[in-house]
Amino acid sequence: MEKKKLNKYDKAYLRIAKEWSLLSYCKRKQVGAIIVRDRMIISDGYNGTPSGFENCCEDQEGLTNWYVLHAEANAILKVARSTQTCEGATLYITLSPCKECSKLIHQSGIKRVVYQTEYKDASGVDFLLKAGVVVEKVEVLD
Repeated sequence: MEKKKLNKYDKAYLRIAKEWSLLSYCKRKQVGAIIVRDRMIISDGYNGTPSGFENCCEDQEGLTNWYVLHAEANAILKVARSTQTCEGATLYITLSPCKECSKLIHQSGIKRVVYQTEYKDASGVDFLLKAGVVVEKVEVLD
């Protein structure tokens, strides 16, 4: 697909990920993720607590609880419970992945990651690049 058309789709999928982030109950950061394969959305996710837990992401000090799932982990786990596969897919995410999620992304078969905002720690992106995953930052005007 030509670069200009690809960028148009990238921005549209990132806008969907941004909308999805608004579903998060987390106060510190709301992150949304969309997984696309063969130009079809196969999964989505946002950061939050596991199923059956109270929708409260932070503790009394305002720090994120250790058991909160990141948006991309939620999206990948949703695919794992379906008949779909992440093999060769693209992950669209509002915040670049942390190092923990970058392992899941690589291991799931996702080949491209498009994000909007950089996370404070770039080691997740560095790992993905080393693993041969294409990683791109795309600006989206809100």
